[in-house]
Amino acid sequence: MSDSKAGAYKIDIGSFSKRLKEFYKHWREHKALLWGAADAISIMTPPPSEDIRYLKSSALHTWLFGYEFPETIIVFLNKKIHLLCSPKKAALLETIKRSAKEAVDAEVVLHVKQKNDDGTILMDDISHSILSQSESERPIVGRILREEPEGKLMENWSEKLTGSNLHLSDITNGFSELFAVKDTSELNCVRKAAYLTSTAMKTFVVPKLEQIIDEEKKVSHSTFMEETEKAIQDPLKLKVKLKAENVDICYPPIFQSGGKFDLRPSASSNDDDLYYESGSVIICAIGARYGGYCSNIARTFLIDANSKQSKAYEVLLRAQNAAISALKPGKMLSSAYKAAVEVVQNELPELLANLSKTAGTGIGLEFRESGLTLNGRNDHLVIPGMVFNVSLGFQNLQSETNNPKTDTFSILLADTVIIASDKPPEVLTLVCSKAVKDVAYSFNEDDAEQHKIQSEPNVSEVVLSKASLRSDKQEISKEELRRQHQAELARQKNEETARRLAGGGSVTGGTRGPVKPLSEMIAYKNVGDIPSAKEPMIQVDQKNEAVLLPIYGIMVPFHVSTIKTVTGHQDNRTCTVRIIFNVPGTPFTPHDTNSLKHQGAIYIKEITFRSKDPRHGSEVTQLIKTLRRQVTSRESERAERATLVTQEKLQLAGNRMKPIRLQDLWIRPAFPGRGRKLTGTLEAHINGFRYSTSRPDERVEIMYGNIKHAFSACREGNDNFVTLSFA
Repeated sequence: MSDSKAGAYKIDIGSFSKRLKEFYKHWREHKALLWGAADAISIMTPPPSEDIRYLKSSALHTWLFGYEFPETIIVFLNKKIHLLCSPKKAALLETIKRSAKEAVDAEVVLHVKQKNDDGTILMDDISHSILSQSESERPIVGRILREEPEGKLMENWSEKLTGSNLHLSDITNGFSELFAVKDTSELNCVRKAAYLTSTAMKTFVVPKLEQIIDEEKKVSHSTFMEETEKAIQDPLKLKVKLKAENVDICYPPIFQSGGKFDLRPSASSNDDDLYYESGSVIICAIGARYGGYCSNIARTFLIDANSKQSKAYEVLLRAQNAAISALKPGKMLSSAYKAAVEVVQNELPELLANLSKTAGTGIGLEFRESGLTLNGRNDHLVIPGMVFNVSLGFQNLQSETNNPKTDTFSILLADTVIIASDKPPEVLTLVCSKAVKDVAYSFNEDDAEQHKIQSEPNVSEVVLSKASLRSDKQEISKEELRRQHQAELARQKNEETARRLAGGGSVTGGTRGPVKPLSEMIAYKNVGDIPSAKEPMIQVDQKNEAVLLPIYGIMVPFHVSTIKTVTGHQDNRTCTVRIIFNVPGTPFTPHDTNSLKHQGAIYIKEITFRSKDPRHGSEVTQLIKTLRRQVTSRESERAERATLVTQEKLQLAGNRMKPIRLQDLWIRPAFPGRGRKLTGTLEAHINGFRYSTSRPDERVEIMYGNIKHAFSACREGNDNFVTLSFA
């Protein structure tokens, strides 16, 4: 809190009195053990800074007053509390005099330092008071030794303490113990901070990440970090009803991918782009503060994970859950890390060396409460009211993908946990799921399913073919098998010839091109519709799906469906465009009934053009390929739709008969798209089923009348499958 804003703040006197009592009680009861046997306690806060830093001196100010008072010296004595500060801060601190006297019988003495005063005389008064109130000739003054003095005022006071007849001791452990257990109001602040953190991860980071992957955008880690930081600092954009002035980040959000990982909280987001190709791992970690109290969450997202990545994540998830479950009142903090180690030791012992050395730390006014580290040696007892950042990870695992961006990967999970007295530990950040199904993105699922189906042998066909090779348990000779095979080929050839003469397409060619006969592909109805050309150059008329070729000075149109392939080749300053056409008699070519009507017609099989304009040649080649692909796709889809049976309209169940619902189901084959596959809900209506996900375009309706059989005996791992066979 700066001097310019001092008038806008007000100290909560009730909270101040309560916590001042706790402070003095703790100091007096644990003076020798935790407070360095200090007769006086000196706290000095540095000047304001834009950097994010965690100091026990600042934490004490927030804990006592609700705000931090920069460039302020506080000295606690048994009967007096000395404060050296600016006039505006002194005016605000005047309000605590009466409550301090009533709470701990201590007089508050304000030493007001003017702007041009170095405070030396005021410091002499404080030093004299320390010596006069102490029973010892050389009083012990406790201070936080790890915090180096910053600014002229702090340096002068530090020199005054060092040069006087005072003995100095470290009181860091005392404050660590004092801040370890949070009261109700502190826990409420932690809950609000954790809700903001997990909501930011769930409603901003995850959807943003899905959008980047789905649209294949190039976004750097640092850019993602800046956008996330802005979202956290504006809670209303996340639909979180918290005042922005009470909110801040614990650290700049961390996003890592592409084989470069650092699991330390001090890590940063580099300028590399997010890498989300198959086999990649993305780590996201964010932390938010509310009222000065911290929270943290970290999630790892797997993109088309291989078996090693999936197994490592599952084991780490169980290890983290084991660490959280071990944080029970009365147990030692070391039990949490030991529980995590036991899970890894039993399931993946080869990864034990890659496990992080701690399972997290205490968290509160400081992001890392040093006295509450969850390692294997901390014998501090777990107490209700403690809050932990349970963070566990695997560092630098090898995936062996032969890709430097996916060959090395790390996994990190972190959650904010409150210890309760009468129930299991409360995980505040579970709003954002860490289940495998919610963090694993699979974009090759359709291909994998198709490959699986193709690779599975057809048992019925194998049995039948084996039976046909035996007659009365006597093997048929090889010559007999050859004759049977030749007869089968002749039969297939005769059937294909009959279909061709009847005007149908060939068996093999039916799936390789547009289904319509070539005679129906009309580009221009008459010569007048052909566009004129100023120069004899290849032109592509996308509107009429035609390619105009200059032949003997005349622009001759060809429907794009007559083109089989087109290739372009650049050589020095020229470009060659080669076009091959579909002509009768060519293998895998759709048959055209016009060839029977005009058997004496001459067809162009291939034509080659050479151009001095390589750019135009390359552009024409790409346009023809694109147009041909579009027409082929359209006609194939039209042919598929022609085979579909018209389905009756789904009759939805009304208010009287609510539909039966099954939630969290998957459908196979999955819906297309690169986004994360979502679970959906299956509803049973009057005349059919409806399956839908949260996306509006993902819906399937299946009529009861179209279902021939339903098989429910299929099981894969922990999942059950129901296969529907359609009539």
